[in-house]
Amino acid sequence: MLGDKKVIFSGMQPSGYMTLGNYLGALNNWKKLQYEYSCLYCIADMHAITVRQDPVKFRQASKDILMQYIAVGLDPEANIIYYQSHVHEHAELSWILNCYTYMGELSRMIQFKEKSQKHSDNVNAGLFDYPVLMAADILLYQTDLVPVGEDQRQHLELTRDIAERFNSIYGDVFTVPEGYIGKVGARIMALQDPTKKMSKSDENKNNTIAVMDDPAVIMSKFKKAVTDSENEVRYDPENKPGVSNLLGIYSAVTGKAIPECEKEFSMCGYGNFKTSVGEAVVANIEPIQKKFAELKNNKDYIENVIKNNTERASAIASKTLAKVRRKVGFTDKLR
Repeated sequence: MLGDKKVIFSGMQPSGYMTLGNYLGALNNWKKLQYEYSCLYCIADMHAITVRQDPVKFRQASKDILMQYIAVGLDPEANIIYYQSHVHEHAELSWILNCYTYMGELSRMIQFKEKSQKHSDNVNAGLFDYPVLMAADILLYQTDLVPVGEDQRQHLELTRDIAERFNSIYGDVFTVPEGYIGKVGARIMALQDPTKKMSKSDENKNNTIAVMDDPAVIMSKFKKAVTDSENEVRYDPENKPGVSNLLGIYSAVTGKAIPECEKEFSMCGYGNFKTSVGEAVVANIEPIQKKFAELKNNKDYIENVIKNNTERASAIASKTLAKVRRKVGFTDKLR
């Protein structure tokens, strides 16, 4: 069980690969939380199938994300790291919560509108209903805090509304979660278009650094990164978005404050600056790549992590679901 610490829940879809943005913006912060809170970090494979997946590649991608969680430094004994689809309570609670969620609430979700435009040939019910499954993910574990980016705040608000609505009918069933406001993770932008976030779904692969990219590929992408015509390394996101993005990346991987980074490159041309940023990134993620390779060759260990963490997650989730089942009037299961 989770003990007396506050509970944090978060997850990541295994669609594709972990980007430098995922790592510096989310997982770096997850590492800092893992011993202070009771943390659950899922591989959100149920969410990922709102988009068609190749089954063989999808299974491998799911396993790769789990191994990358561990390679980055998440401890599978201190945290609960598991596949969402392995804990059937997610789906069961999601169905129940559907009956306490209104169509109007779901139709207002900005992400549904955006993804419907992006995947106009596959606007399925799961895409529309995605926020209810997210609510179930969070509420199953009596989550206190949810680290959320700007694009997920609306979903968290809906989760809170659903929890409060259910509690108002049946009493104190769910913990109403809050957004986690801690140290802001680095906001990593696309290398070729620094006005938008780095995204694993970006068609231009030069925009994105994957944590598992070969060092030579990483260096090549940084050398092609967009800057500006001034040749002055200065942090000014509004007027110098490309240079500012590179400074933010360098700051995140070295731990140096932005002013210190500006001073370091004050007499430096853009070519040398971009090379230095690339080399710092390669040095930072080299141990992650090495650990990942070790984990990939340790099948027994990974299978043991999956089994143990599924059991730990299920033990908590089943307790919440049993309470919900009683509240809504379902009959008890016969054993």
